[in-house]
Amino acid sequence: MALLRAVETSSRDFKQLVGEIAALMTYEATRDLPTIPIEVTTPLETMTGATLADKIALVPILRAGLGMVEAVVQLIPNARVGHIGLYRDHETLNPVSYYFKVPTPVAEHRFFLLDPMLATGGSAVEAAAELKRAGATDIALISLVAAPIGVETFTAAHPDVPVYVAALDRELNDNGYILPGLGDAGDRLFGTR
Repeated sequence: MALLRAVETSSRDFKQLVGEIAALMTYEATRDLPTIPIEVTTPLETMTGATLADKIALVPILRAGLGMVEAVVQLIPNARVGHIGLYRDHETLNPVSYYFKVPTPVAEHRFFLLDPMLATGGSAVEAAAELKRAGATDIALISLVAAPIGVETFTAAHPDVPVYVAALDRELNDNGYILPGLGDAGDRLFGTR
């Protein structure tokens, strides 16, 4: 986390660190996923193994959530990937929706919302609400860094959605950025300003 936060960390290293931490968070978020038995033929005999019982869908909140997808797909290669496009209006700090496309049938999937930062909570609250309106009943949120108000806002709006966060930071500044935070994750991932 210290390297992820460091201002001198290059975009390339930032991407790698986001992926590594996202993978670690995914281990925690998926540790209780149910499995079902399957028959497997080895070179020597047939045996009973296990496979995931649920269809998994990863839904990054664009654009910063894209930095987490590849690492999670490495752990869950059969996961489908949807996208929710939301951005935070810098004046009102409210989320603005511009894109929604997720795997169907929605009710048959377990969704993992991916967003590196949970600041005000507005975008994550709206993303979970959009999934629920589409029929999702099983959702979890995976973030890397969160502000206490973001966690409080999200859990108040969606008490049924577990939240997995690598670091709970101190607060938000007047511009709605997490302190100490790590800057704008999307800009750092993609080398933009």
